[in-house]
Amino acid sequence: MTTTPPAGPADPSPGPRPGAPGSAAELADTMTRAIKRIRRQTGWRLEPYGITPGQARALRTLAHAPGCETPDHAMRLSDLAEKLHIAPRSATTVVDALEEAGLVERRPDPADRRAVRILLTEAGRAALERIGQVRDEVAQEYFGDVSPEDEEVLLRVLRAAEARFLAAGPPPRTAPPGAAR
Repeated sequence: MTTTPPAGPADPSPGPRPGAPGSAAELADTMTRAIKRIRRQTGWRLEPYGITPGQARALRTLAHAPGCETPDHAMRLSDLAEKLHIAPRSATTVVDALEEAGLVERRPDPADRRAVRILLTEAGRAALERIGQVRDEVAQEYFGDVSPEDEEVLLRVLRAAEARFLAAGPPPRTAPPGAAR
């Protein structure tokens, strides 16, 4: 004779299992795959110009800084690192490569001799045009068959999720179960 386990508190809570279709984990996995594919395509397309996706991101960040073309208002290296969410040493490496390619120029900060400000050069502005074209091409190839209505819904959902995440502040870092302390 077979018995059916009793229903009750031992049953998992209702709702999708992590990684199950329709779960937040599946959404995160799908987004991760999309981002990797888009980043890979963008990298391949930027390669002939000698620009990496990380360098492209740094150039776009610099271009969006108020006063990015005047030495007194150009972004400091430390601010660039903060905006890119990378270590200052990593930002230095990115800026070294951009400077070597003639896309940016370092200038001493007039208000603080220890600080350095980063200015876009003419070649840097031209590179931004190419980067914009590549980003548009890759996005169109990836999302070209998505309806404008679905694009709007996706944007609205992602913006709302990002706003909630930022408003809550970073989650506490905890060690995984069974990790050595």
